[in-house]
Amino acid sequence: MARLPRLYVEGCAQHIIQRGNNREACFYDESDYKAYLSFLYDAAAQYQVSIHAFVLMTNHVHLLVTPVDAKGVGRMMQSLGRRYVQYFNFTYGRTGTLWEGRYKSTLVDSERYVLTVYQYIELNPVRAGMVQHAAEYAWSSYRHNGVGKRIGLVTPHEEYLRLGKTDGERQQHYRLLIQGKMKDRDIIAVRQATNKAWVLGSDHFKAQIEEKTGRPAEPASRGGDRRSAQFLVNRVDQ
Repeated sequence: MARLPRLYVEGCAQHIIQRGNNREACFYDESDYKAYLSFLYDAAAQYQVSIHAFVLMTNHVHLLVTPVDAKGVGRMMQSLGRRYVQYFNFTYGRTGTLWEGRYKSTLVDSERYVLTVYQYIELNPVRAGMVQHAAEYAWSSYRHNGVGKRIGLVTPHEEYLRLGKTDGERQQHYRLLIQGKMKDRDIIAVRQATNKAWVLGSDHFKAQIEEKTGRPAEPASRGGDRRSAQFLVNRVDQ
């Protein structure tokens, strides 16, 4: 099956997944995580990509980003991947590929879905049983978004900024949002949209994307009312 072309819409966030080849580890030591984040910081700045949320797991990476142009994400990931593989191979005396093919990505509807992708990303270590709470995991953006520990790499999305008028208010509301357990259907929706390069959003948003790009935003319907399976998002009352 031919690969679907990458989607880009100005101002629209993207969820990215990059996995280690054959699901093998791509981080062995604390210095590896630090090197990756340093390379990510440089590449994001060079290609003007805002990083809203991230998590570095043992054998894969999640990012929530917004680029300024259609080529920004691709160039960022290419630069990042090249530098990190060179670093990793040199450090561990290995050769060859590290990543499992090209990265996966999907467009994310800002109005209702961005904060759910924030949750999905930063709760990864909790779902994996690595920690009891997102704040315990050192290699994610939660400590910036939920605790207030400054991470220079992170740029808040406008939906995050709407959580409160001050940093303290936003962090408080975000902690309430993140402490709830995500519904299975929400987790599945994020995974499927990203892995299959579909669009994560409402029916209206998908129709807009299809009109702008000329590319299907989701698989052809197999019957039934699509709205009955609509992706619902838990939001903090403001």
